Amino acid sequence: MSKYIFDGVSLPFSADPSDALRAVERKLRGIGISHNECRLAICKKSVDARHKDDIKLIYSVLVSFDHLSEKECDRIAKLGARAVTTEELDVKIGNEMMSARPLVVGMGPAGMFCALILAENGYKPIIIDRGDSVGDRVAALERFYAEHILDTESNIQFGAGGAGTFSDGKLLTRINDPKCAYVLETLVKFGAPKEITVKAKPHVGTDVLRTVVDNILAHIEKLGGEVIYRCKLTNIRERSDGLVETSTSKGDFLASAVVLALGHSARDTYRTLVESQFDIVPKPISVGVRIEHKRSFIEEALYGRFAGEAALGAAEYALSDTRGERGVYTFCMCPGGEVVAAASEEGGVVVNGMSHFARDGENSNSAVAVSVRVEDYEAVDGSLALGAIEFQRSIERRAFAAGGGGYAVPVQTVGDFMNKRSGSEPSSVFPTYMGGNNFKVASMEDVLPSFVCDSLRYGLASFDKKIKGFASDPALLSGAETRTSSPLRILRGEDMRAIGKRSIYPCGEGAGYAGGITSAAVDGVKVAMAIASRFKPFD
Repeated sequence: MSKYIFDGVSLPFSADPSDALRAVERKLRGIGISHNECRLAICKKSVDARHKDDIKLIYSVLVSFDHLSEKECDRIAKLGARAVTTEELDVKIGNEMMSARPLVVGMGPAGMFCALILAENGYKPIIIDRGDSVGDRVAALERFYAEHILDTESNIQFGAGGAGTFSDGKLLTRINDPKCAYVLETLVKFGAPKEITVKAKPHVGTDVLRTVVDNILAHIEKLGGEVIYRCKLTNIRERSDGLVETSTSKGDFLASAVVLALGHSARDTYRTLVESQFDIVPKPISVGVRIEHKRSFIEEALYGRFAGEAALGAAEYALSDTRGERGVYTFCMCPGGEVVAAASEEGGVVVNGMSHFARDGENSNSAVAVSVRVEDYEAVDGSLALGAIEFQRSIERRAFAAGGGGYAVPVQTVGDFMNKRSGSEPSSVFPTYMGGNNFKVASMEDVLPSFVCDSLRYGLASFDKKIKGFASDPALLSGAETRTSSPLRILRGEDMRAIGKRSIYPCGEGAGYAGGITSAAVDGVKVAMAIASRFKPFD
């Protein structure tokens, strides 16, 4: 079978999607190929709103042929179509005996997909997480919002699905790996909407993602795997025979292979690894704030008179400016979403964004983040990696103090921030953090380093030129956004094993090898395939 993709099929947003298929059929007829000889399907859709009076939908159309001559292939290529090379998930099985079941530490996308591949190939993995199941995490978050008492083991960062469970569920990734298609198709298999395999900027939404996570973990158990919650890794040691001993809050485990898919917030566990002489290095991160606007304002700014048209979907933006001393960019934009309380340590305030699948909330929000360099860190106990963690932690503690305690979020209008004043109460844009009733007007100067504030002002002014009104006075800032990515990397070799370790596999975003749901899941797949290529399935 031969497959080609025709990109850039542009149509008015009001047109029927089938018109995109007919446009490609006409191109094929022009070179003597009938649509009866092939199958056509839309494989991607995006919005082109550069001209608000003439908004287009841009389609990519996949054409599949059972038989094509060499000359026909040449003619199709001359039309500008690109050939599709598919890669099946070819899990090769090794010969080494597995005397103990593999242990996967962490139930974020990396850990789940790693455990899923292992389970589907007969390895009967044990997967643990320090947090709760999805349902119990939701209950813990509700208690946190109501009582302002943080559960440091079950929260937005820890538990089934990882931090992505309470997010917009974005699946866009910059990595170019055929395994991305496998990840999206697997998410659909376990309950995500089919449209995520088509949209240029796919998202699942926190409500749908919770069901998907439950279904994947249930499937792992059905295949002989074991899922254990409230099970925190406290120590890890390789034995001379190659087996790995792990201590946890629920007892000790012996494993032939251990996958460290810890997530970016397992700070105490990373300290344990540093003290255990794992080869860990700091890496650059970004920190900043969440900015909130009325969703109606963003839609009108981007779509003009067509704001609210269902065919266009929720209005999204992605802005950046690298011309200043520091790069500034928006990150994890949540249309119609809310700012969530993402703390995992007592005495710290952390913000993130979350949307439901419908994206129909009153506000839209996004992180506005500033680049932080490794040289901005100071070593802690001789470790620059621990210094990177302390850099984040110090900001979170300042945010807690600026909010007045009780995990109230410090907020500041953009007008006050840009003019270096404070004290204005929210007017037309109101905070969504913790239901909108746990905030304190403060100054971001008391939360963030001065170089971050200076760069944020520069960035907001720049973004206002791209979206008029982006830096308008009523827009609201909430601090602090510190968990955009992991501040460290556990070094590993091409065999996916930690440097100097025989049977320990760092994995995913927390280990420094991914930057979102899809790329973390892909890394989990790669690690599972590396383990499978070494071992026979567990008997």
